[in-house]
Amino acid sequence: MTILCDYEIKALCTDGMVPNYDEALINPASLDLRLGDTIMIESAENLNMRPLSIAGRTAENPYELKPGQFILAQTIEVFNMPENIAGLFFLKSSRAREGYENLHAGYADPGWHGSVLTLELKNSRQILSLPLWPGLKIGQMVFFRMSQQPVTSYSVTGHYNSDITTTASKQFLSGI
Repeated sequence: MTILCDYEIKALCTDGMVPNYDEALINPASLDLRLGDTIMIESAENLNMRPLSIAGRTAENPYELKPGQFILAQTIEVFNMPENIAGLFFLKSSRAREGYENLHAGYADPGWHGSVLTLELKNSRQILSLPLWPGLKIGQMVFFRMSQQPVTSYSVTGHYNSDITTTASKQFLSGI
């Protein structure tokens, strides 16, 4: 596998891999991703996590992620991964140094399509809350060209295609 560089990422995004990308967010070997406007928080009433809109929140008036709190969040960016490209999500190093934690499930299979990336975020701090608002640069996607195209695409086997908002585990509640 080969990590893609800036001009390769731009060409793929322009061709529809990330149709709503912002060219200003392209780095030498990654694409910055921004936080979307829906998160999911725990519900004391049942096992389901419940959606919560953070639309309208800003850096000056953010949603406060409490110490130890776990949420699901989404990216603004929508993905349509080509059959020979995979991606890995990483927190921005500044976010990690501030105390945000990502539970490392941000993998984009070849063929994954029509979806925002759902992020598993946690505040690792013990005392201070961390701010969240739509548009916050939360992480970056590193893209890889596969050595060969897979026999079976995620477009056929995947459970998380066409997810246009934050999506809780489909396996946890349904036994998939």
